[in-house]
Amino acid sequence: MSTRPQLPAPDPDETGPYVHLGFATARPGREDEVEQLIVALAEPLRAEPGAIEFHVHRDRADRRQFVIYEMFRSKADLEVHLAQPTTQAFVQAIASLVEGPLRQQFLRMCSELPAAIAVAE
Repeated sequence: MSTRPQLPAPDPDETGPYVHLGFATARPGREDEVEQLIVALAEPLRAEPGAIEFHVHRDRADRRQFVIYEMFRSKADLEVHLAQPTTQAFVQAIASLVEGPLRQQFLRMCSELPAAIAVAE
């Protein structure tokens, strides 16, 4: 399972943050382990330079489905995050707990970032 996907380049006119979604399906009976593993990332990830937001979501209808929401100041900051030992260890640890590879999606923010969330360079 690769932790270093090819990240799409920001659009030339893009000024907002770089957003990453990760999707995982826990193996039956491993749901709580997956949740604990992902939630354990919150504190170290939020302390990384360039990290703006990190949230873990679990589907209400299918408790095996997880969505990770990460917002970074830039593509470069996300690339640094993906190379971190914490991220590498997470990918290795979760591999046996989920079905298939983690699915990833990279988003362009179209709405304005709330003023309360600073995106300082």
